[in-house]
Amino acid sequence: MKTKLNGILTLLLALVVQVAFAQQTVTGKVTDSEGGLFGAVVSVKGGSANTTTDFDGNYSIQANPEDTLVFTYSGYDQVMILVGNQTVINTVMKTSLDQVVVIGYRTTTAVKSSVASSVVTDKTIKNRPNANILQTLSGQVAGLNINTTSGQPGGDSTINLRGIGTINGNGEPLFIIDGAFVDEDNFRSLNPQDIKTVSVLRDAAATAIYGNRGANGVVVIETSQGNFDSPLEVSFNSLTTFTTLQDNDYGMMNSQQLLTLERERGVGFGGGVYQGTGTALTDAEIANAPSNDWREDFFRTGVTQNNTVSLSSGGKNSRQFTSFGYFDQEGILVQSRLKRFNLRTNVSGRTDNDKFNYKLNLTANYSDSQEPNSIGSGAINRNYVLAGFSGVPWLTPNNYTNGAALLSPLLFANTPLFLLDRLQTYNRKVEEIKVVGSLNLNYKITDDISLNSTSGIDYQNAVLTRAEGSNSFNALLFGGGANPTAGFQQGSTVREFTFNQTTSLNYNKVFAEKHSLNVGVYTEYFKAHLRGFNYFANGLDARTFAFGDGSGFVSDQPTNDFFVDTIGADNNNSGLFSYFGSLDYSYDDKYGISGTVRRDASSRFEGDNKWGSFYAVSAFWNIHKENFFGEDSDINFLKLRASYGEVGNQYVNLGNNFGIFGPSAQFTDLGLFRDTFGTGSGYAGLQTVGVSNFGLSGLRWETTKEFNVGLDFEAFESRLRGSLDMYYRDTTDLFTSTNISAVAGTNGYTLPGNFGIMTNKGIDLSVNYDVIRKTEKGGFALTVGAVANVNKNIIRDLNTDDSNSIIGTGREGNRVFEYYTIRYAGVNPANGNLLFLDANGDLTESPNPDTDRVWLNKDLFPEFTGSFTVNMEYKNFYLNTQWNFATGLDRFDNDLANVQDPTSLGQFNVSTDLLDAWTPDNRNTAIPSLDATNINTFASTRYLQSADYLNLRFVTLGYNFDQDVLSKLGVSRLNVFLNAENILTFSKWRGYDPLAQTNGSRGFPTPVQFSIGLELGI
Repeated sequence: MKTKLNGILTLLLALVVQVAFAQQTVTGKVTDSEGGLFGAVVSVKGGSANTTTDFDGNYSIQANPEDTLVFTYSGYDQVMILVGNQTVINTVMKTSLDQVVVIGYRTTTAVKSSVASSVVTDKTIKNRPNANILQTLSGQVAGLNINTTSGQPGGDSTINLRGIGTINGNGEPLFIIDGAFVDEDNFRSLNPQDIKTVSVLRDAAATAIYGNRGANGVVVIETSQGNFDSPLEVSFNSLTTFTTLQDNDYGMMNSQQLLTLERERGVGFGGGVYQGTGTALTDAEIANAPSNDWREDFFRTGVTQNNTVSLSSGGKNSRQFTSFGYFDQEGILVQSRLKRFNLRTNVSGRTDNDKFNYKLNLTANYSDSQEPNSIGSGAINRNYVLAGFSGVPWLTPNNYTNGAALLSPLLFANTPLFLLDRLQTYNRKVEEIKVVGSLNLNYKITDDISLNSTSGIDYQNAVLTRAEGSNSFNALLFGGGANPTAGFQQGSTVREFTFNQTTSLNYNKVFAEKHSLNVGVYTEYFKAHLRGFNYFANGLDARTFAFGDGSGFVSDQPTNDFFVDTIGADNNNSGLFSYFGSLDYSYDDKYGISGTVRRDASSRFEGDNKWGSFYAVSAFWNIHKENFFGEDSDINFLKLRASYGEVGNQYVNLGNNFGIFGPSAQFTDLGLFRDTFGTGSGYAGLQTVGVSNFGLSGLRWETTKEFNVGLDFEAFESRLRGSLDMYYRDTTDLFTSTNISAVAGTNGYTLPGNFGIMTNKGIDLSVNYDVIRKTEKGGFALTVGAVANVNKNIIRDLNTDDSNSIIGTGREGNRVFEYYTIRYAGVNPANGNLLFLDANGDLTESPNPDTDRVWLNKDLFPEFTGSFTVNMEYKNFYLNTQWNFATGLDRFDNDLANVQDPTSLGQFNVSTDLLDAWTPDNRNTAIPSLDATNINTFASTRYLQSADYLNLRFVTLGYNFDQDVLSKLGVSRLNVFLNAENILTFSKWRGYDPLAQTNGSRGFPTPVQFSIGLELGI
């Protein structure tokens, strides 16, 4: 028995040795035209062995001589190589024209696409310090204008694609994440590190299939997925960011300058007014006065921690991606902060015969946001920015004791002390839970026919709590001695839930090897629900009050009405039902045509206007496939595209909504087609019923008709790559409004309607060029690129009187929101007064506001926008830069107007510009006399400034460690980097934030950001 066992063991050992000697270790490098490819999958065809490449593209795998290695990477042609006796196999992968392109509810390949779309990958999204993904997209897509007007962590950005497309409708694109339609105004709770690609659909050929929601473009976001037949990979990303306040060019005065000028003017502390004696300060007292920069008290260097751990793996028929994220960002303004926690899990799989496929994507997020309110206002007791920018420097924080001490004397100069008190006695935060999920199911009935289902949800529950203590300056000021517990607490809860479900039957067939046909029929159901509750509790007992609960609430007293609380509630619903179809046909991948048609029913309209039809047709011609292109042509790819379509916009926003939170687009101005009534207070405080809305049964959606022609190209071995699109877009039946006579008891209310046409026409350009390609390890590579958009906007067919214009909207045949005001002409050298031009262009000191205002052919929106990039590699180092620019942008610098206002002396700090004011001895100056008789009298172009800019939006310097170093550390990849955002701007704009497209003042500037980070793979 022992002899037999020994024989069996000997045979097994021989077999193992034979297999071991048959297998060999194969190493190599996977590259493309720019260098090593990180994350390329290398597998043995028909076997289980697989691996992925490191940051430099290196790999190692066990294989037999008869095995075939398969090299795959998203967006590249697959490569298969027989192993044979090779132990080193290097391969260069080429960009695939068969890479997937999103075109609405379906996908195609780059070679067959006939739409204008742009794709941004995680390569330029990950490891950026922005809490909001939309801010990261700025400058990365031609025609996509992203306007961020606040430095609040996670703050919302306004987006328009190819110009302003509406007056009172929602002008932002439709956003979709993994098949779920999401709120375009709320990305603060989502983790950008989870995003794999962002596809921006720009023309009607791509967006018409979305019907009455596609007028402003569509942004399709896809999150990361695992890979089939892949071992467990663990990745860790960590980013630490320091944010600081931008500088300005206002030249604010120090205490000595301000006090001296105040003394000369006989106002303020320097003039002795606040001392009660009227005795002016002496030179010695002025010289010894403290000089405080209040920006250091109300702004700070914010610190951000951003950490993400992700795990991905896959077997033969299933794969998963899971990530955990933690983000904590201090804003540069006091009491501004965003803290969030993220969890994402994406699971997908298939059956052995690949007939059934499924994909489940789910993310759950919690955020806690502190956001100061009243920012951008002139509230001296509430806006921290006002104190930081304009607080008098001769006061310091040591002058603050408590709120009661500020009541008498009540001085505007104490503004920074009012706000120091608010920091001690006021708190505000918003807690949010956001869940986005989708389930995609696909069943192949036959090889050519498939049944598909996509369901998506977007749920968000936001809870606002804010309170002001009874011992605060504000409570004491407004409550007075009769109401010693005049603090308040306000709370609001808003829950929004949207659900969409799309079912389709698709037929995909290739005939005779050259004819390709894809036909789809679809139905879609969309429903949105909003539920809200809010209260405002007047009166807080400081002895028992705790922020967020009701322990300190003071009940109403029979002897007064100090503590009457108010409550409110919201209950809104909206929905869509649609059916539509698509057809794509191509011949030999050379010629192709596509078409979509859609019927929508919207709950926002009634009668015949409830249903609408939308459609698009498009075609392509791959010119490079023609015989007249020889094999030695420098042109590798050349495609001509053309499309025409009609899409809609159902979302009206005429400003008739009230509440703490601005509702999502699907909840704005619901029910405008019906008369609605509400209760309120009438004559002598009696309860009454009044009109809330005058219904307009004829209201219908806006319709956008767009023509697009485009050219996609690659040349010189694909060194040069890009696309050029020209478009013409008319938006008809614009959502506009007409004032209603106050006789009807609705003063200030407007009647909605559909009037006017808006035209946008322009050019999109996207181009990249490999100046130097990396030919070997340690070599040098240089790639430059640019995206740009030129857009002209015209409005016409307005519902106007004989003037053919609407002030605040525009005039016939010119740009929308064109400025209309008096023209400023400088300083009168004879007397120091301000000079203006009347309507005829003649100089005057006393223009007529009714007759001398003119249209200026200027507005707030840029005409030429874009960016250019310069990316370099040398050895293991890389340096990437992105510069954004905009021209044709004109803004009113109201902050400059505030600091050049001589009437602010004695109350606020002012600019040193006033030291150059007109005097009989200083007549040639741009600053009027401080005693000018017409200062602050007429609104004019005096502070209308060009805000054209060139901004170094982003720069990163990084290092990827070699594989031999990593093997000693026991990790698969390690990348360390330094980032900077918004660090340098060239502009004539003197204020803090030339990039912000706003005419507001005292706003929260976007910060300068410096980051250090690492990316680790195990």
